[in-house]
Amino acid sequence: MPCYVTHLEGAIDGTQLPAGQIQTLHNDRPIWVRYDLQAVAQALTKDMLRDREPTMWRYRELLPVERESDIVSLGEGMSPMLHCPRLGGAFGLSDVWIKDESQLPTGSFKSRGMAAAITMAKAFGIERIALPSAGNAGGAAAAYGARAGLETYVFMPEDTPVINQYECVLAGAKTFVANGLINDCGRIVGNGKERMGWFDLSTLKEPYRIEGKKTMGLELAEQLDWQLPDVILYPTGGGTGLIGMWKAFQELAAMGWLANDRRPRMVSVQSEGCAPIARAFEQGERFAEPFDNADTVARGIRVPVAVGDFMILDAVRESGGCAVAVEEARIREWIEMAMSCEGISVCPETAACVGAMEMLVQQNWIKADERVVIFNTGGTQKYVEAITSTLPKIDLQQPIDWDMIDSV
Repeated sequence: MPCYVTHLEGAIDGTQLPAGQIQTLHNDRPIWVRYDLQAVAQALTKDMLRDREPTMWRYRELLPVERESDIVSLGEGMSPMLHCPRLGGAFGLSDVWIKDESQLPTGSFKSRGMAAAITMAKAFGIERIALPSAGNAGGAAAAYGARAGLETYVFMPEDTPVINQYECVLAGAKTFVANGLINDCGRIVGNGKERMGWFDLSTLKEPYRIEGKKTMGLELAEQLDWQLPDVILYPTGGGTGLIGMWKAFQELAAMGWLANDRRPRMVSVQSEGCAPIARAFEQGERFAEPFDNADTVARGIRVPVAVGDFMILDAVRESGGCAVAVEEARIREWIEMAMSCEGISVCPETAACVGAMEMLVQQNWIKADERVVIFNTGGTQKYVEAITSTLPKIDLQQPIDWDMIDSV
């Protein structure tokens, strides 16, 4: 299968780097993968996509893999676009959609990034990988690592949701918990590279996870007949998905595939309990200072230091978007609202996006007739700590209290 990658590029300064060898960071900052987009546009048509398998690999000309035999897949299909009239209507909006990434193989959007990153690790002959994770990335790395036959090490904060911890163990990863945050676990991985001989698969510390995540944007465009929405709300920790989607939209525009050149306003959503990107945006900064005492029930966005901070903020500003922080105390309320309105299993990170939508409607930043897409990055069932409820109890030794049942 032909590969259209021309080179890699330092995101901080544009330095060109060779694509045919293992790369990590350039000047301690992430790297872009660049393609011959004119050649892609000549080799691939929209009509050709209609006959391809409904997985992320349908966009293989815009992915870095050279040999089909290197692809590591668990059948990561196209996630559905679900219209949400009742949820939107609660805020006076008529055109709200959720793109439900919880239906991917490992139950979250992390399937995409790990499929691409581990495919390339396999292609380069890497046999041992390690990464820090505060949630779904660890489980996805463990699953795809197992699929590829790689030895996988995962380091997690000790308060990472237990489901995420257990799925790493069950997939055979050597899993450890530490009394710190994800950046502390990242230091363990970095410090162990030489001694342990593993490849650091941390967020944005290799160039290929972005390429997997950008397929969210490619799919979204295809599902909306190449006409992008007005607003995208995206929960932001390390920010790979937001960065990847913005890259996808740029590539599609360069290929002439978009119905018009209008692109979405990208909204980076965080909780007030951990909001380095929102704070930097508000202060007009390109780089985000570390966020002290970070804590949020939305563990996936509890990232106090993001190596791709400037890439997130660049994308938000280029799009005319914004970065916001929502009330931590209301995240559970927004989970219940989204699920009870639409029946979609949304994670706490996505609930934060519901809160951001409420806030931006109130500020008249989102207009009533605009098309809004929220990305649901994982399923509620992975967050038992965030959704535990006390249920009314029926004593079968007593007459049933129908008034009590009717009043609940």
